[in-house]
Amino acid sequence: MKTLPPFRPVVLCLSGHDPSGGAGLQADIEALLAQGCHAAPTVTALTVQNTVDVTDFRVLDREWVLAQANAVLSDMPVSAVKLGMLGNISMVETVIELMQDHPELPLVCDPVLRAGGGGSLGKDDVAFALREQLLPIALIATPNLPEARILAELPEGTADECAARLLPYCRHLLITGGHGDESEIHNRLYSRDGSQHSFTCQRLPGHYHGSGCTLASALAGRLALGEELVSAVRSALDYTWRTLRDAEQPGIGQYVPRRLPLDFCS
Repeated sequence: MKTLPPFRPVVLCLSGHDPSGGAGLQADIEALLAQGCHAAPTVTALTVQNTVDVTDFRVLDREWVLAQANAVLSDMPVSAVKLGMLGNISMVETVIELMQDHPELPLVCDPVLRAGGGGSLGKDDVAFALREQLLPIALIATPNLPEARILAELPEGTADECAARLLPYCRHLLITGGHGDESEIHNRLYSRDGSQHSFTCQRLPGHYHGSGCTLASALAGRLALGEELVSAVRSALDYTWRTLRDAEQPGIGQYVPRRLPLDFCS
C-alpha cells in the first residue's frame, strides 16, 4: 500500500479578489504556499483595482461567503483562519457567526480599510465594527499605522498611543511601520499582558501593493505550522521583507512583492 506524505496545514482565507494579483486572495495563496501551507480561499468581495489604486468594490452576500467557508470546514482540518478585506458591517457579522462555531482556530485579522493607493475598501462604519466586534475574537490583528489610527480613532496617534487604545479589544496587536520617512522600519508587537517586542528592518525604496496581505498570511501560516506567536511574527516579518526586497513592477503603479521564488514551479 502506498504511503501518502503528510498533508500541509490548511489555512482558511477570507479576503477580497484583486484582479491585478498583487493583493487579496492571490497574495494569501502565494504567501501560504511559501510557508509550506495549503490556502483555502473564500471570496468576500470583488474589487476593481490595479497596482495604482482601487476604484470600486462589491461585497458578496453573506450566504455565499458562509457557504464557501463551511464547505471547506466540513471537508478539511483547518489549522488557522486569516481575514483580509471584509468591506462592510454585514461581512464582519458573517465572520463572527462563522468563528462562533470554531473558537479553537487562531484568527489573524488584517484590518483592510484602504488600498495602498489610498482608495477606500470599507463601507459604512466597518472600522468601528472591526474594533468592537471582531478584534475581541482574534488572536492577533496586524494593522499598519494608518489603519491603527483609524481603528483607534486617533488621527495623529503614535503606535504606542494606538496600542493603548486598542489592546482592551484584542489579545495581541502587531502595528507595522514604514509610513513615515524613517531610515529604519519599526514593527511593534503589543500584548494585553503588557509585554512588547520591537522588530527593526532596513527601509526599502518604493511603494508596495499587497505587503499587508503578505504579512498576515505568512503569520497565519506560521501559526498553522505550530510556531509560537512571537517567533511566528518574526518569521512572517522576515519573509515579508524579503518579498519586498525582491519585488517587481508588473504595472505602472506600486511594486508587487515576489512571494514565490522564480524556480518555484520548475
